[in-house]
Amino acid sequence: MATIFHLIQKADWDAAVSAGEVRPESLAEEGFIHCSEDEQQALAVARRLYSGRDGMLLLEVDTELLNAPIKREPSRSGQMYPHIYGPLNVRAVTLVRAMEGDASGGFRLTGE
Repeated sequence: MATIFHLIQKADWDAAVSAGEVRPESLAEEGFIHCSEDEQQALAVARRLYSGRDGMLLLEVDTELLNAPIKREPSRSGQMYPHIYGPLNVRAVTLVRAMEGDASGGFRLTGE
């Protein structure tokens, strides 16, 4: 099983569970869903893009269960990130972990 990670707000996850799939704005705007290769990469992205936000979750995604294709592509910095080219089906999410902001503006994982 290959695993990737996706950051999402709790309210968006709750809506996705009801709908059966995750469809963030990036899917409509850029044609793909941003993900991370591992937890550390995801936490770095969370710090950079979501600092100060409450209700963040980290989804663990089994790439073998995805309905949409995935590509690993370089960012502007050259670091590789996985992108899902279609909706993220909820069935591919194997673990949901809460994230809590810390005093430095970063996040730590708090549970399942």
